[in-house]
Amino acid sequence: MNIVLFGPPGSGKGTQAKMLAEKYSIPHISTGDILRDNLKRETKLGLEAKSYMDKGELVPDDVLIGIIKDRLSQSDCASGFLLDGYPRTLPQADALSTILNEIGKKLDIVLNIDVPPDDELIKRLAGRRMCACGASYHVLFNPPEQEGLCNLCGNKLYHRDDDKEEAIINRLDVYKHQTQPLINYYTKEGVMLTVNGAAGISEVFDEICRLLDDLKTGDS
Repeated sequence: MNIVLFGPPGSGKGTQAKMLAEKYSIPHISTGDILRDNLKRETKLGLEAKSYMDKGELVPDDVLIGIIKDRLSQSDCASGFLLDGYPRTLPQADALSTILNEIGKKLDIVLNIDVPPDDELIKRLAGRRMCACGASYHVLFNPPEQEGLCNLCGNKLYHRDDDKEEAIINRLDVYKHQTQPLINYYTKEGVMLTVNGAAGISEVFDEICRLLDDLKTGDS
């Protein structure tokens, strides 16, 4: 099953994507993870992306398209994939359609996690704290056992520049103007489904699984 997962910053789509990838045994492909890995290793791509990511802006399409095509062509995507963080604009959606046609794949479903209003999303994101080992925490909803330190490795947690309030507001504005039109795009394609992301993590996960299982049953 080939899936694209949508949702505004703070909607929890990254958490849901990891859970879904494990349940359905398909790779979770996050453009954000790929870019941050390059940033950490200070590659040319990482340094180029950093100036955009720190301001909450989208990384240019020409940086992403080749990465996406190469990743979707790998053998672990033969039975499906879950794409998180791409596409984010109409040109990217067109590019993804071209990529999928070239490698003989198609999208089965686009899931939109809807979480209004903005103040809830700002609260979710502004409280997020990260560790270099990849662990993620939240000062309100998932605090570390010892303030400011990772439970897993003991390293000091950090506050991502794009999780600070000014950057969050910009990210939400970018999402509204550039990404939300994709909902209409994929609705016309007949593959769009929306779930209420304001519920708890497990409730959102159960609803998504129900939709995916219904889809698989309908295809069988």
